[in-house]
Amino acid sequence: MHRLFALILVFCSLFGATPALAEVKLSFHSFNGSVIVGRYPHTFIVLEGTLDETGEVVSENYGFTAKSAGPSVLNGPVEHDVMIEKPKYITKTNRHFTITLTDAQYRRIKKEVAAWRDAPGKFYDLDTRNCIHFVGKMAEIAGLKVDYPKDMLRRPKKWLNYITALNPRLGARQIK
Repeated sequence: MHRLFALILVFCSLFGATPALAEVKLSFHSFNGSVIVGRYPHTFIVLEGTLDETGEVVSENYGFTAKSAGPSVLNGPVEHDVMIEKPKYITKTNRHFTITLTDAQYRRIKKEVAAWRDAPGKFYDLDTRNCIHFVGKMAEIAGLKVDYPKDMLRRPKKWLNYITALNPRLGARQIK
């Protein structure tokens, strides 16, 4: 088996083609929300793949949320958290689209996640700094066009469908 792989690499290099051995994919997810499940509508990102420069395997996900859900969320800024979803939860969400990142974009996203996570004070605001704004910032880093229509700020699936339409080069379909 190793000989076959080596032969393919030699063949590709002779003809000027090098197979892509490493890349990180960024996927954009939404969750519809359900009173039964006890989760509000939400959007988050998933990063998977391998970094070109180091070969490091990437398997991460991040979503921005209020530290605790309750009526105080409706009254302005509250304490925040960057949440990591369990793999079985991710399989029950809507994956809207996936793009390939450069290593530099991946590093910028990691820095931005840390900045949101480590911001002092009450940083989550339902209307001005929620999961949609967080995911939107990551999309901007990845080179996507982003906008925040007021009527979508509490509707992650509708908003990601809107982002899909704003970026036709994605070739993604809207999720019903």
